[in-house]
Amino acid sequence: MIFTSILHYFFNFNLFEFLLIVISSFISDFDVFFSKYAKDHNHRMLISHSIIPSILIVLLGIIFNWLALIFSGVAYFIHIIIDTLDWGTNFFYFSKKQIGFKFLITKEEFNNISKYLENYRKPESFFDRKYYNNKICLSIEILLFILMLIFIILFAFQYVLVTLIYFPFLFFHLQRHYYLKKFELK
Repeated sequence: MIFTSILHYFFNFNLFEFLLIVISSFISDFDVFFSKYAKDHNHRMLISHSIIPSILIVLLGIIFNWLALIFSGVAYFIHIIIDTLDWGTNFFYFSKKQIGFKFLITKEEFNNISKYLENYRKPESFFDRKYYNNKICLSIEILLFILMLIFIILFAFQYVLVTLIYFPFLFFHLQRHYYLKKFELK
């Protein structure tokens, strides 16, 4: 929403275009529902966490000469770039390799991930625990939420209600986190 709010200031998007760009920035995370098909149950190894969808969206935007679609592809791409920081993604997809800085996983853990995942009843619990136990990640999440509110108020106030879509997704993440935590304690 930060990115879209800034763009709106310059391009004055209608509600549909504004929502299109916002939704494009997080739609790739819906692949979490298909994580059981991914290597090590890591949804970021699926094609949806590569640059391929963002390139296709930008190309469609160019073909249809629709700036909002081009920016939707850019928003998608920014999400994939950001995801390379914590765990990495299957950035180019065809290489089937996780690319990125992987700040939340040690080299030892990354190289022997199967061994670490065996310690959990659900493999995704490993990733969930590492993320939610990291104070830097949680601080960044809070900071981004505050910046989202500031930027939408400053640059796209007429769409301030769009920020309400943040809460169901926050609820989903937290519900999944507490479910995994509870599941591991059984």
